[in-house]
Parts: sequence; C-alpha cells; structure tokens
Amino acid sequence: MTPSSTPWKHRRRLLAVAAVFATACGSAAVAVSARAALPAPPAGWSQVWADDFTGAANTLPSSGNWIIDTGTSYPGGPPQWGTGEIQTYTNSTANVAHDGAGNLRITPLRNGSGQWTSSRIETQRTDFKAPAGGVLRIEGRIQMPNVTGAEAAGYWPAFWALGAPYRNDRYSWPAIGEFDVMENVNGINAVWGVLHCGVAPGGPCNENNGIGANRACPGASCQSAFHTYGFEWDRSVTPNQLRWYVDGQQYHSVSQSQVGEPHWTNMTGHAGYHILLNVAMGGAFPNGVAGTGTPTAATVPGRPMLVDYVAVYSRGGGTTPPTTPPTTPPTGGVRDAYATIQAESYDAASAVAKEACAEGGENVGWIANGDWLQFNNVEFGSGGVRDFVARVASGAAGGASGLIEVRIDSRGNAPIGGFALGNTGGWQSWRSVPGNASNVSGRHTVFLTFTSGQPADFVNVNWIQFRR
Repeated sequence: MTPSSTPWKHRRRLLAVAAVFATACGSAAVAVSARAALPAPPAGWSQVWADDFTGAANTLPSSGNWIIDTGTSYPGGPPQWGTGEIQTYTNSTANVAHDGAGNLRITPLRNGSGQWTSSRIETQRTDFKAPAGGVLRIEGRIQMPNVTGAEAAGYWPAFWALGAPYRNDRYSWPAIGEFDVMENVNGINAVWGVLHCGVAPGGPCNENNGIGANRACPGASCQSAFHTYGFEWDRSVTPNQLRWYVDGQQYHSVSQSQVGEPHWTNMTGHAGYHILLNVAMGGAFPNGVAGTGTPTAATVPGRPMLVDYVAVYSRGGGTTPPTTPPTTPPTGGVRDAYATIQAESYDAASAVAKEACAEGGENVGWIANGDWLQFNNVEFGSGGVRDFVARVASGAAGGASGLIEVRIDSRGNAPIGGFALGNTGGWQSWRSVPGNASNVSGRHTVFLTFTSGQPADFVNVNWIQFRR
C-alpha cells in the first residue's frame, strides 16, 4: 500500500506497546458474560440508531442497517483495504452471522491452502453527527476474539467510524476523519482509541499513526469477556472535544485546538460518519507491534469477535442530529445523484403531502398506489450506478404493502430498480432500504413511483440516494 494515499484504519502505531505487553501476559480465563439487552439511553441522552443483533442463528446482519464489504478492496479504492491486511472479506455466514443468542459473530477462517477470509460491515447510514451545541456518543458492547499469545498473531478486530465523503472518494482519507472507537492486535489485553485527520504523512494527527492512546480492559481481559467501548464527539464545550471510553472509564481525548483549522472543519463539517465492524488479519498495525509479518503458521483460525449491540446516542443541542445528509440543490438546480435527494424537494408530485419528520425536517407521506414524485436535472455523470437507498417508513395496516420503484425520464418507462415494502412498525419508524438499480449516465429526470394492490397509504419517504 501507499500510506500517503490510502486509509488508515490500519497501519501504525506503537503507542506504549511495552506497557501493553506488560498487561497482556497471564490474563486469567473467565466465562463469557451473558448477552445483555440493548440498554436504555442514559439519563439525558436520546437514541439515534441501534442494532441489537437479535436475528436467528446463521443469518446475515440486517441489510437495512448494514452493507457487507467483500473482496480485498473497495471498487476503485486502494488494494488490501489500504492497510496491508491479507484476508478476503466475504458475505458468507461462515464469516459473519447472528449466533441466535443476541450477538453478531465476525469469524476469520483459513482454508487448506492457507488463504484467510473474514468479514467487514458498515452502516447504511453515513450521517452520525453531533448536534450543534450537543454531544454524539457511539457505543458497542464487544468481546474481542478470545485468542492470545502466538495463536493470536495477526488478529486485528476493530469498531470504528469513517467520514461520509469516503463513500464517494476512496482517496479522501485522512482529511474526512476517522474515529477508531476500539482496535486491538495480536490478542494483547488492550484497547486502542485513535483519531485520524488532516493530511498524510504528518499533519496535525501525525499520520499515518494518528493521535492515539491505549489501556488494558478493566477487570477481565479484552479477549475473555465483553466490554463496552464508547466514543463521544462533544460540541457543547469550547473548544470541541473527542473522548474515548472503555466500560465508562475515559482513557483518551483530543481537543479541537489540537487539530486546528482547516483540518477540524474538514473532519466535522461534512454530513457525518458511518460505523464499521471488522476483523482483519495481518497488516501494518499487527505487523508493527509483532515486529514481523503476521499471521504466522502458529495463528489459529476461527476465533470470532462477538458484538452484542451497537448504538448511537445524542444529548443536548438545539436539535437532534440529522438523520440525513444536507438537502440537495434547490428546485431548478442540478442535483447530484450520489448525494442525498430529500423527498420533500420534489419538483412535481401526485396526491402526496409533506409533514414534519421525527428525524428532523420534513418527509413525504400519504403515499398510495399510483402516486409519484418527480426530481428534475439529476446528474449521474459517466455512470457507475450500483444501487439506490431510500429512507422509508410504513404504518400500513391490514397487510398493505407495495413497490417503490425508480424510473428515468418518464413514468411510463420500465423501472431501473426498486424494492417491496411492508409495515416497518409505524409511519415514523424509519428504515434505509437498498434496491438494485441499472447503470445510468448523464442528466435525467428521476421519478419515484409507488404501486400497491391495495388502495390504502403504504409508505412515507424521507430521502433517496444513488450509489456507485
């Protein structure tokens, strides 16, 4: 990899490694604590988003919540995910699946030829952001892979967040920001918390290392028990502050003044962040700590990272953090197909109405069979559309459901993509649902059309977005 042009997540940092090793040896094995229910928001906090991973055993994580990354790089992105890790990510339930007991398992495996596979998932949403004057908290209850010593060489579990612009520009790191809530390598009893920002190499965040700290997990080791890892972005204080926690104990912080401008604004002024979970094998960070290439012949496969829940909370501020990126250009302007298109910004529509949205701003509601929304001057560029995502909710009763479809230039044209939707639990119970889409180039009028076998309203729409 070329560190100066790639993320990130994974190359670096020999932060107090000697001290970490001092705490890593001789950890007593303890029983894994039982699954905990998703906790209620702490006093004064509101839940923005969460996944409790309560799916049936051997099922994939919710496609409404998560994207499963596959292969050895993003399309058009740096090889080996920019970090030198050696595994191939898959969407196989052997590598990523619910365990049926309320946890998600991400399991690295090695085949008979010595090739490693694992999994990496990232949230559909890219808009997790502290409200103005308030605080955002990202939290997860996780047990690291229960493996230590020589058998753990190369294991690299991580729980982290990456700036939204990275979705469309795979070389925008580190300017767009990266918050490593939890990282660990080689089965050491320690959690690393790190900020990446600015420019690489060097810059205010000392890239490619980042600004980081680490500590041993309180009580039982990180590998033998669940611990709660948290990160806070605090815009209620001046200068703003970032803080890292394990089991409620703060062990790292970075202030706005440490980062400075324009780097702080580059990191915080965009739409927000998406959250990632993965277990890499090998790469710059575990290799650097080990002082040799990893994994080795002694490394054992099959030790999963267990994730009980991931939750996002907010506190204070004038409003709750927006659940969608900023609105696309005003009516009559050119719209970027790959930015969020707010449903209420339609240029024309049939038999629908706007209403206040629980997620902030407005959504379009009272949508039934035959209704449609029209968006003019949507620019797709030279093509590359992979799919689209719609933020939708439904409180439809009596089994009412329908199709949400995208058509280009005329409502009479065949749809280029779509998906079916039933009741989501309420008219403000929002879900991001992806739908396959045919490739499109150039500038077009986009129609969102709605078809149902029942006359009743069946969907509300907050926004849509195309993805490459």
